[in-house]
Amino acid sequence: MSKRKSTALWARVGVYAFLLFAAAFFLLPLYVMLTTSFKTMEEIRLGQIFALPSSITFDAWRAAWSEACTGVSCEGVRGGFWNSVTIAVPSVVLPILLGAINGYALSWWKPKGSQWLFGVLMLGAFIPIQVMIYPLVKLEAAIGIYSSLPGIVVVHLVFAMPIMTLLFRNYYAGLPGELFKAARVDGGGFWRIFFQLVLPMSTPMLIVAAIMQITGVWNDYILGLTFAGRENLPMTVQLNNVINTTTGERLYNLNMAATILTSAVPLLVYLISGRWFVRGIAAGAVK
Repeated sequence: MSKRKSTALWARVGVYAFLLFAAAFFLLPLYVMLTTSFKTMEEIRLGQIFALPSSITFDAWRAAWSEACTGVSCEGVRGGFWNSVTIAVPSVVLPILLGAINGYALSWWKPKGSQWLFGVLMLGAFIPIQVMIYPLVKLEAAIGIYSSLPGIVVVHLVFAMPIMTLLFRNYYAGLPGELFKAARVDGGGFWRIFFQLVLPMSTPMLIVAAIMQITGVWNDYILGLTFAGRENLPMTVQLNNVINTTTGERLYNLNMAATILTSAVPLLVYLISGRWFVRGIAAGAVK
């Protein structure tokens, strides 16, 4: 074997070793969570954290979904799940739609002052969320939507607009300019070109934006706790309440089951559409 081939072989072995280590590093906590959620408390007390359950039981999962106490209420994380769905649907659809329109306008139509507008939007992407919480609380309280479903949706929309605009602007800037020129020659206006030409070509980027937004909205804790109101607390807040309102013995199997239930939606979304996510990134998401 030549020296060059030997070097390439060891380089490949090193890459695979690193990838295996990285996969084990990230999957090991998930493995512990899954195995613990299927164990009884008697088995958990043995301290064999990496051992498979001797007999699988779904009692912890049923309790986490519909019986665990989240404060004064003992209805599990089920209510938080539906609250998260109610929050996530408009908080995903509206930012993506408006971000696509902004990106399309800023990449090809370039209205007067578009560069200043784009600069302001990008500035918003670097402002920490924590800095904006108090002003947004005062603003929403003044207009009467604080601690409500519209209130939390508006907040997610505000914080998502810069990154959504950037994603779609970069993607549309990479499309052939001849398409837009031909559409304009054929009499197409702003909205007709957008809905009939641009939007159907945006599938990879729409999926990238949807995965990013669903993950961000579903995993959010601080904004949901601050702006959603007591009747609309998302699943992450309910999970925190389940873990922190435990009295007496801490039920690790129930806590692990509740944690997996809370993270199931973004995981499923990524597993189902991960291939499109990679395509969208390669098509210009990070240009």
